[in-house]
Amino acid sequence: MNTETLGVAVIEDDAATRSGLAWLIDAGAGFRCVGAFGSVAEALRGDGPAPEVVLLDIHLPGILGSQAVPLLRDRWPRAQVVMLTVYAEEDRILESLCNGACGYLLKKAAPDELLGAIRSAHEGGSPMSSEIATKVVGLLRKTGPAGRPEAALTPQETRLLALLAEGHSYESAGANLDITVNTVRNHVRSIYDKLQVHSRSEAVSKALRGGLIR
Repeated sequence: MNTETLGVAVIEDDAATRSGLAWLIDAGAGFRCVGAFGSVAEALRGDGPAPEVVLLDIHLPGILGSQAVPLLRDRWPRAQVVMLTVYAEEDRILESLCNGACGYLLKKAAPDELLGAIRSAHEGGSPMSSEIATKVVGLLRKTGPAGRPEAALTPQETRLLALLAEGHSYESAGANLDITVNTVRNHVRSIYDKLQVHSRSEAVSKALRGGLIR
């Protein structure tokens, strides 16, 4: 595996789905499946290269995926965890994100969307299917206001964060704002620094609860 190839682990109890995901990853340019496991316990016991991104099914035998994120992050500290699910279940979405998952995709996501999400997660993004993002925003709005963050975002940063809250990728948000992806990344780093957060889900949560975006 060269330095430009992303190692991805799949944890999925359905054998056909697991094989399909592994095949899709290996077929994608710049990706390699470094492990395919049927449960969290199997993944924790497994040998082989450490993945840089983990695709984690939410409903698994034994330990649920939504509860397993901290265990997997302990085993692979540098890995980003992206949840996979069939339905956008509200009770598991925030649990997974609060436990350290960086993204959340529906299993019906197109191959290009899935591979793009893996790349985005590795680069520090928080990929989410649009249906998931909509539910996350709704759930956060229901929690009510918190203290308004002291650090003021610029108008451009506020517009960008609002787009990310709607589920836009860096590329899509950049196109909407007529800026480059590198400029988007620079703005995101500034947003994280000002809000004192480390992920898009944290930034969106803090901004929504603080009334910076609606």
